[in-house]
Amino acid sequence: MSNSGVFLTVNASGAVQAAEAKNVVVVVDVIDMSTTLEAALDAGALRVFGASPDSSRAPVRLSPETIGEMAGKVAKDNDTGVVIISEPRVGTDEERRARAGRTIQGVVAAGARIDAVYPNIGAETAKLGDFSGRVVIAVTDTGGVAYDAAITAGAPEVITGTVARTMHKRGTEPARAAAKRAVAAAAQTGTGISVVAASANSLEDILAAEYIMRLIIEEGFTALRKK
Repeated sequence: MSNSGVFLTVNASGAVQAAEAKNVVVVVDVIDMSTTLEAALDAGALRVFGASPDSSRAPVRLSPETIGEMAGKVAKDNDTGVVIISEPRVGTDEERRARAGRTIQGVVAAGARIDAVYPNIGAETAKLGDFSGRVVIAVTDTGGVAYDAAITAGAPEVITGTVARTMHKRGTEPARAAAKRAVAAAAQTGTGISVVAASANSLEDILAAEYIMRLIIEEGFTALRKK
């Protein structure tokens, strides 16, 4: 995989390959991680991240503590708190904190505070509390693992994208927002883009990733790279 174009891949292993090629990585986990984070951005989140749960057995190198430290530093530098999104959807905050223990350790090590812990339920997550100005970390299987794997493997930038509607975006707007973020990140880093369907077993992720890739091309990315 070179870093001169737009590519489509799957799973955390694909995210690692994309990162090793120094591409901007776009993680697509429609149900629900990337949709949850899109909703958080709609609700005014300062920045969003993904991280792997403590229990992850993905066959790639992961470092949720590092993600926690990165997010915590952003929060501390901006005098704000961190919101953790975790699983299970139906359960207690203690269970969600336990699955996100290594990420939380990183946040605390950076000297930042945890303002809230919410379940990973997609667009509805933004209705659970105040996200405005806060840093958000989605600690989830598939999407969180793919994000973590890409960061750990050295991707210059990792963003998320979805095709699902949110509070403020309808129709093609969520996907177009992701495409624009990807093109902007690639223009800044001078790299290619790899769109990663978080799970090869999820048809919605694969179809959404392909659609976002097409929109990236429509945004003129390939023409931009030829200049």
